[in-house]
Amino acid sequence: MASMTIRQIDEDLKERLKKQATEKGVSMEAEARRILREGVRPRSALEVIQDALGPDWEGVDFELPPRGPDREPPDFD
Repeated sequence: MASMTIRQIDEDLKERLKKQATEKGVSMEAEARRILREGVRPRSALEVIQDALGPDWEGVDFELPPRGPDREPPDFD
């Protein structure tokens, strides 16, 4: 496993990380690893496509056919 040192962290950020770790019952280091693991996860194909299309992309609208009347439930007797 690799090691990493992060310098110049605001004292407020450090305290919030410490509090969050304490609430979860883990060390600050374990909580920082969890945050990094979740924040630097592989992106899904949908996320890649959305990024490629840009922020103004609103998706595709499909026209749905009208729904018919409800049918009678089956009789199992």
